[in-house]
Amino acid sequence: MYSVPPLHADGPSGQSATEIRASKGQRRLAMLTAYDYPTALALDASGLDLMLVGDSLGEVELGMASTREVSLAIMCHHIRAVHRGVTRTHVVGDLPHDSYRTPDEAVESARALVAAGAMSVKLEGALIPQVTAIIADGIPVMGHVGLLPQTHTERHRRGRTPDEAAQILADARALDAAGCYAIVIEAVDNEVASRVTAAVGAPTIGIAAGRGTDGQVLVSTDLIGQLPEPPRFVTPKADVFGLVIDAGREFAREVRTAESKALTGH
Repeated sequence: MYSVPPLHADGPSGQSATEIRASKGQRRLAMLTAYDYPTALALDASGLDLMLVGDSLGEVELGMASTREVSLAIMCHHIRAVHRGVTRTHVVGDLPHDSYRTPDEAVESARALVAAGAMSVKLEGALIPQVTAIIADGIPVMGHVGLLPQTHTERHRRGRTPDEAAQILADARALDAAGCYAIVIEAVDNEVASRVTAAVGAPTIGIAAGRGTDGQVLVSTDLIGQLPEPPRFVTPKADVFGLVIDAGREFAREVRTAESKALTGH
């Protein structure tokens, strides 16, 4: 059995956003998603830098067709669960679709995620007025460029044309200048991701963007093989889906064996 330290009553005491930004060039950052208490409890003991309560939970946790179906209330519900299991990891909360259409709305939504237990928030795209307003309210912001699942219906790699590459670089620079403490680069051509990383002062965290970034993030559901078909770019470290099947079969066998013995008297 693993020994997990007791929870702190006052919640997470992980690195601050300022410390994470200052890690650029010093060490690589490791971030995984978490959506529930037991996963958060386990990942908090694994030495991660950041834990993202991502809107990806809509698809991998709730079986929704898209992240666009995730509401602010759903995000707050899952952040509260993760918060209860974390004592040492920086918790990032995703601002869901249509929750930051204006600067004022962005601030109110960010406040809700922080009240639920997030230490910082993430939003998609170079929405500089929204980023500026949230940071001015005292809440750290993580940016996100490249593939934007909340708005892009076609999930192909970005940055393969000169225009796309230039736009991604410009977006990242704008987010960096606005004060983002880190920037996720998703599904972007490897060379472009490396160029972005070299061009900004904030550490970049890649997913399906090569190894030229300052860190990596993965959906924990994919990492541990919790669903039968993980993305092609992920090599699962476990087969939780298979383990659950095996455990369920063993339980059913034991129950039916006991019932059979009771009926026959043997």
